[in-house]
Amino acid sequence: MDADLTRQLTRLVDQISTIIVGKRPQIEDCIGCLLAGGHLLIEDVPGVGKTTLAHALAVSLGLKFNRVQFTADLMPSDLIGVSVFERSKESFVFHPGPVFSQVLLADEINRAGPKTQSALLEAMEEQQVSVENETRPLPQPFFVIATQNPSDQLGTYPLPESQLDRFLMRITLGYPDRASERALLAGEDRREAVQRLQPVMRPGELQLAQRAVQAVLATDALLDYLQTLIAATRDGRWFNEGLSPRAGIAVLRAAKARALMAQRDYVAPDDIQAILPQAVAHRLHPVPGAGRGPIEQVRAMVEATAIP
Repeated sequence: MDADLTRQLTRLVDQISTIIVGKRPQIEDCIGCLLAGGHLLIEDVPGVGKTTLAHALAVSLGLKFNRVQFTADLMPSDLIGVSVFERSKESFVFHPGPVFSQVLLADEINRAGPKTQSALLEAMEEQQVSVENETRPLPQPFFVIATQNPSDQLGTYPLPESQLDRFLMRITLGYPDRASERALLAGEDRREAVQRLQPVMRPGELQLAQRAVQAVLATDALLDYLQTLIAATRDGRWFNEGLSPRAGIAVLRAAKARALMAQRDYVAPDDIQAILPQAVAHRLHPVPGAGRGPIEQVRAMVEATAIP
C-alpha cells in the first residue's frame, strides 16, 4: 500500500470527524463511496448535518461545491443551465447550471419532478449533460450527494427504482449521541468551522486514489462468496426481486474502497459484509411477512449465508 495515500485518507476521515462529530462510520462510507466512483444517497430528518458533511468533504478535497434545493417547481434548466441570446455577441451563449461542479449536493431530491430527476440521472450515469442537442462533459471527479426526507413527511414522493439504483450507497446519519451533541452545543458553529478547513487531498490525488481502488485484488474465493450472496437475494426467500449484475459490481467496488481505506490491497469477506447493507438495501424489498426492514433483512441474509 502507498504510505502517503494511507496517511491522506486517515487525515481526511479525521478532519471531517471534527465537523461531523460521532459519525465516523458514516464518514468512512461517504469517502468510500467517492473512492469507488459512485454517488451517495443520505436519507434522514432535517438538521442532522447532511449539508455540512457534503460541504466539509468538498473543502477537504479541494473540490468545487454546489448545492441545489430540489422543489416541485425546479426545472431541468435550473440544474443543467440554459443558453441565452446575447446581443453583443449576436449568438446564444450557454450559462452552466450548478450541476457543473465536482461535488453536487442535491438537497431533498424526492421533492422534485420526474423531468428534473431524469436530468440529474443522466448527469450521474453518463458524467455529462445534453443541452439543445449538444453534449457537455461534467468536471472530474463528479460526485453527487443527494438527500431525501423520510417518505412519511409532507410533500415527499418515493424515488423510482431506476433512480435509486444509480446510487452506490444509501446511509443514514441519525441523531448524535449525548456526548457528541454536547460537543455540538458547546462548540463553534459548524459552518464557520468548515470555512477554516484546509484541503487534505487535491483532485488529482483523489483520482489516483480512485484508480488505486480498481487495483485492489478480489480473489476467486471472494467472488464466489459475493455471487453466493447475490444468488441468495434472487431465490425468493428473502426479497421479492434480487440484485442486478450492476448492483453486484457496485458492491464489489464499494468493498474494494473499504479494503483500501483499511490499508489492504485485497478484499476480505468482512469488507463485503460491512458494506452490503449500505450498498444494496435501497435496491431490495423484503418478501411479505418478513417483519424486518430492508437493512435488517440484508443482515439476516448475510448471517444465514455461509462463506464458501
